[in-house]
Formats: sequence, C-alpha cells, structure tokens
Amino acid sequence: MWRRRAGGRTMVERASKFVLVVAGSACFMLILYQYAGPGLSLGAPGGRAPPDDLDLFPTPDPHYEKKYYFPVRELERSLRFDMKGDDVIVFLHIQKTGGTTFGRHLVQNVRLEVPCDCRPGQKKCTCYRPNRRETWLFSRFSTGWSCGLHADWTELTNCVPGVLDRRDPAALRTPRKFYYITLLRDPVSRYLSEWRHVQRGATWKTSLHMCDGRTPTPEELPPCYEGTDWSGCTLQEFMDCPYNLANNRQVRMLADLSLVGCYNLSFIPEGKRAQLLLESAKKNLRGMAFFGLTEFQRKTQYLFERTFNLKFIRPFMQYNSTRAGGVEVDEDTIRRIEELNDLDMQLYDYARDLFQQRYQYKRQLERREQRLRSREERLLHRAKEAPPREDAEEPGRVPTEDYMSHIIEKW
Repeated sequence: MWRRRAGGRTMVERASKFVLVVAGSACFMLILYQYAGPGLSLGAPGGRAPPDDLDLFPTPDPHYEKKYYFPVRELERSLRFDMKGDDVIVFLHIQKTGGTTFGRHLVQNVRLEVPCDCRPGQKKCTCYRPNRRETWLFSRFSTGWSCGLHADWTELTNCVPGVLDRRDPAALRTPRKFYYITLLRDPVSRYLSEWRHVQRGATWKTSLHMCDGRTPTPEELPPCYEGTDWSGCTLQEFMDCPYNLANNRQVRMLADLSLVGCYNLSFIPEGKRAQLLLESAKKNLRGMAFFGLTEFQRKTQYLFERTFNLKFIRPFMQYNSTRAGGVEVDEDTIRRIEELNDLDMQLYDYARDLFQQRYQYKRQLERREQRLRSREERLLHRAKEAPPREDAEEPGRVPTEDYMSHIIEKW
C-alpha cells in the first residue's frame, strides 16, 4: 500500500511539474512576443522583420532630420521601365521649377540606344523606341504641348492616353504603362521667379485648364490684368490679385481638381477645399514614378538614373544665381508670399522629406551591395592565394578496409 501511495504521489508530482513547465513556457513565449512580436513576420523567411520595420538610417545625415514616416514601399523606386515595350514617361512641367532645363536633359542628355533626334531650329525632338517608330517620352520637347500649355495632373491623366493612341494607333493592341514625373521648387523662389517672368510679358493665356471635360468660365477664373499681358506689374500688384494662379500653383497642378469641383470655388467651403487639394497633391506625388527638387540637382540626377535605369551623359549643374535669387525682398514680403502659398509650403516640406529619404535609402542599399561585393572579392582572392594542403584528403577518396575495421573495433 505504501508503495502504491508513493507511486501515486510520484505521478501527481510529475503532473504538477509538467503543468509548471507548460505554464512557464507559455509565460516565456508571451514575454518574448511582447518584446519581439511586433518585429516578427510569420510569413517572412527565417522569421525576419518585414522591410517596413527596418531602421533604414542607422547613421543619420547630420544635415537632415526626418519629419514624416514613409514605409519602404514609398521609398523604393526601382522601376522596370521597358523602352522597347509600351512604357511611356510623362513629364508634368510646372512653371518656374527648372522644368525647361530638365526637359532638355531628357531629350539631349540621356544615354540611349537610339538617341532622340534633335535638329537645329526645331522646337521638338523625335524620341523613338529602339525597335519601332513610336515615342517613349511625353514632354514639351518630344510631343509638344499636346494636352495644353503646362497641363496639370488632372489634364494629363485624362488626355495623354488618347493623344498617344491617335499618334501611334498600332499600340492600341497593348495597353501602355505611364510613368509620371515632375520637378518641385521652393515656393518662395518659384513665386518670385514667376512674378519676374510675368513682369517680362509671360501670360500662359493659352493654357486650357481642362477639368471634367470643360474649361473654366471667366467668372470662375477671372484675369488679373486688362490688355494683352501683365508686363511691368509690381510685386505688390502680383500678390494682390486674388485670382492669381501663381498662388499655390504646385499643389493645384498636382492635385485631382475633380475632387473640389474644378475651378468652381463655391462647390465646397474654402477650408475643406484647401485640405482636399493638399492631400490629393501629396497622394499623387507619392504615386509618381519620380520627382526631383530644383534645389538638389545632383541628387535629382542620381534618383532619376536609379529609378529608370537610365544614365545621363553629362552631370546636372546646380545654378544658385537665378532671377529669383537676384530679387531683394524684405522679411514682411517673404512672410506674405509664404501666406499666399501656404499649401505649397506644406507640400514642399513634405516632398523634400520624401525626396531625402528616398535618396538616403538608395545610397544605403548601394553601400550595402558594395560591401557584399567587396567581401566576396576578398574571400575569392584569399581562396586563390591559399597554398594547397599536403595532408588534405583527395576528393572522392573512399576509406580503406583496414581503416574501417579499426573504427569498427574501437566502437
């Protein structure tokens, strides 16, 4: 009887220990999940964290501080642009952002299998694909202002497919893939540059401003001047016109204007309209294949080359002495320009942060790949220089019978 009770107690103790072990394991796994769970992915190979959770900038740039969080999918811009297929780059050219210089780079400075044909005296170049007479670039210097002078995002997205279908009917058999690109500029500098341009006689009066199938009425978009142009206007006059399209031009040209009733300002309240425009511009900018910043020419070139796997022949030049830079304005005037372009100021702050993060992400990936290549080259070099071992066993050699017998006897 004593043995049976002892045996029963032993079984109870074993069961208790088992329960304690299971409970302890469960607690340990719970603690482990609390600390490591958010960074784990059951679907990722080896249980590694997904790319979105990686710290992309372990060594921050002392001249740059991140303001916004962007997941890796917003930073990766390595596209498989197929020039021999049906892919098309569409350049959205915003006034006074350096777009004319960049547009010339696209037709004259890209290293191509079949370079664009730019003849003296002609405003447009012919940019054909290597395998057929069909354009791969929709821009001012390749297709002209086919969708209107300085067409915006709303106009281009509705116009470009139809224009190219009429130009190249054979391409109707295969749907095209459009890659939209643009340039942005510091809003104050851009605004001053536009004022100087208008002061010299520019009007852009032939712009269509098409939206929802129609152009704005004179009541929706009144002119800021009487006569043929606004030449000679002062900066104060330029700022005082409430209908001046120079105000927040970059946001307007990147947003989907259909969301706010196009140019009908009574469609929704002003505050809500401004917020919708800004959020739409940010969304469309993120979705573009590429955008550059006028103030960062070399980084713009770097990102474009690695986005489209195209190389420029000559490096971009950074011109700090512009017409806008030569304008002397006081602090009160600058603040007034910033107020008039508040949406552009917010967009540019957002765009500059995204641009810098994309640049740093690309640089980090290249450094990592370079380190891996260097390590592989060192290992290969060491393997070639290592002397052969004399006592090394010949490859494929089978142990002799005596050796096997000795092993068996020891066991």
